[in-house]
Amino acid sequence: MKEIFIEVRHYFQDGNKKTWGCVTLVIALLVFLNYTYGIEPSIRNFQSQGIRFFAFFLLYAFIFTTSYGIHFLFAEKSIPDKKEFYILLLLCPLLFAAKISLNLTYFFNEEGSDDLWNKFWRLILTWPVKCILMLSAIYCIWFWSRTRRPVAGMNQNISWKPYLLLLLCAIPLLGIAATMSDFQQTYPKVKNIAFIYPFTRFDLLPTLLFELSYGMDFLTIESFFRGLLVLAFVKFAGKDAILPMAAFYCTIHFGKPLFECITSYIGGILLGVIVYNTKSIWGGLVVHLGMAWLMELAGYLGNYFNNHH
Repeated sequence: MKEIFIEVRHYFQDGNKKTWGCVTLVIALLVFLNYTYGIEPSIRNFQSQGIRFFAFFLLYAFIFTTSYGIHFLFAEKSIPDKKEFYILLLLCPLLFAAKISLNLTYFFNEEGSDDLWNKFWRLILTWPVKCILMLSAIYCIWFWSRTRRPVAGMNQNISWKPYLLLLLCAIPLLGIAATMSDFQQTYPKVKNIAFIYPFTRFDLLPTLLFELSYGMDFLTIESFFRGLLVLAFVKFAGKDAILPMAAFYCTIHFGKPLFECITSYIGGILLGVIVYNTKSIWGGLVVHLGMAWLMELAGYLGNYFNNHH
């Protein structure tokens, strides 16, 4: 635990303050515009999946390339002259836009008597399918770019204790978040399968299936943001690869409660520092996945107490 705080302190001590200030200003402006004018909801409301994909790509590519542009503007390092950097700079936002836009509805017939079960299985299978596709793409990118192994930080040589302690430290923040109305409207996510409970004998089984499937998405997130966007970009920007990743990471939370969106930027930096120093995504995954399931619990308890008082 102490080592994590030392690494974070060194990161902020050694970094370029102008870069942090400008990137944070840009992301703050985007957050303001999103929660005032609804950037993310507007994109999701596009009827065409192709237009939705392109709009997400523009959003992600803007913040990712702008963050790197600001970095190289103030850094004492020259802009990379390798094509690989520029390909990755656009390929990564393209890949995540595809992940967000992919819809499995076409593989399920929801017009028959079993439409509710089709809807249920679509919800359950979406995250694992996207995880497999994303991990496959990351592996291909890793070998194409000849980045040093382990692939996407999938190195198991870490100590778990510091990350469990870090997770415990986050519980008070979750307690605060659980009292907020927008948090209670969003969580627990498992309420999205409430429609199937009248047709089941044991509610626990579909609930566990949903939570396990939901957990798969965090393996996708950690592999992409911490594994690919930090460790694959280290050879171009060193530890300065952390900030563009955190800015990009913040934008994928634009559909979440405001408090969660803001803390995702800080959390992205923290998890980025951990991965940069350990070269492993597993510690960050423990923290992120633990937070996700605790948020499910906090959302359930928050709604329960709100409805009974």
